[in-house]
Amino acid sequence: MDFEKIDILRLLPQRRPFILIDRLVHFDEAQTVTRFMVREDNIFTEAGKLQAAGLIENIAQTCAARMGYINLIHSEQVKLGYIGAIRNLEIHRLPRCGETLVTTIENLEEVFRMTLVQATVRSDNEVLATAQMKIALSEIDAQSDQL
Repeated sequence: MDFEKIDILRLLPQRRPFILIDRLVHFDEAQTVTRFMVREDNIFTEAGKLQAAGLIENIAQTCAARMGYINLIHSEQVKLGYIGAIRNLEIHRLPRCGETLVTTIENLEEVFRMTLVQATVRSDNEVLATAQMKIALSEIDAQSDQL
């Protein structure tokens, strides 16, 4: 499937103005990659920079895009997910407006409806943030009228 043709809203339970990824770039069983351009009007932008909460949400939405893509290829509804834990979060620098983030998650473990990932957020080749995140996937369909 051509990732450039997928509307990101088909993969995510979140809706505007709470969207922190623009495009799914890569997906396979081990790794998922997304892209996001930091904009001044983003709700997590302050003083020209995306704040730490925005970086965390960007990682979580990359996880959501992974699950949303799996649902899409199996013709299933997108499910709601929840951050279960964040460990070893390191923020080296907050990204500035206009920068494009490339977020990569590597699947470390997947047990039942829980997924543990190692995440890296980059701008160009500079690592801006890293973390481990545990995501719990619910069985609740994320329908636009519920959000």
